[in-house]
Amino acid sequence: MEINWRKSSYSGSSNDEMCVEVAELISGVGIRDSRNPHGELLDVSSAEFAGLVGGIKKGALDLA
Repeated sequence: MEINWRKSSYSGSSNDEMCVEVAELISGVGIRDSRNPHGELLDVSSAEFAGLVGGIKKGALDLA
């Protein structure tokens, strides 16, 4: 299975950007650091990823 990594369209095209990439996996969703694509991978369920995105949209993870 080929993994198709993608990052937000809000991310710049420069590799200097601090971004994450996501990919659909058989087990759920993969998340990795775009500046270290061969590094560690976070593998979460689709429900966990949806919860993360929902929290981000609500501002629950914003630093005060």
